[in-house]
Amino acid sequence: MKITLLQFERFLLTMSFVCSILWVNAQGTRLDNSQQFTAFDKAAKKSGVVFTFPQGFKEIKAVKNHDYSFNYAMELPEKDFEIWLRVNTTKENKELLKHNHQTVNVDSAYAFIIKQQAATFASDDDWLTRPIPEYILNRYNADIGKTYLVNLKDSPVTKRYKYALMIVLAKYNTGSVFAICLSNSKGPEFFKNMFEASNCLKFKSPDKG
Repeated sequence: MKITLLQFERFLLTMSFVCSILWVNAQGTRLDNSQQFTAFDKAAKKSGVVFTFPQGFKEIKAVKNHDYSFNYAMELPEKDFEIWLRVNTTKENKELLKHNHQTVNVDSAYAFIIKQQAATFASDDDWLTRPIPEYILNRYNADIGKTYLVNLKDSPVTKRYKYALMIVLAKYNTGSVFAICLSNSKGPEFFKNMFEASNCLKFKSPDKG
């Protein structure tokens, strides 16, 4: 993969500045009340997450298989770009760790989730991984998070996309959000497309109960 560490750091920096703008622009975008959306919205609220459907995106069927199941999925039409989402409560993360015979603290489940998915989908172990800086976590009302930038296997499961940025955010005693951004582009367009949905999910603010 030719995406450099400098490009990746610039992405994280830029994301922090565009979040507030995109949050306003995304407001008011409406979606037909599909069964998938209704179920995802319910799961998100249960996990303490607020979801705002991003402008310009279109709902698609979420992938569910034996390796990993996602709650929701969206695409940017004619952009060769998709985002798959999964939200888990702390209780669900605890059950996930137990099912996979993991003995780590439930608050560390976020790290297991993203590493497990990277190992499943990546074509190699040349992953670019970074903790999410605190100033970005604050924008999402999250306590901790991590990213993996990976080359994808040539697989029908990931629709033969070539690259993915995997992002996980967690809030202690609440839950986690996992997102995988899929693309065939590794240039500026990849990051531009991610900006379009960079603030569609965030944990509920403490002052909102």
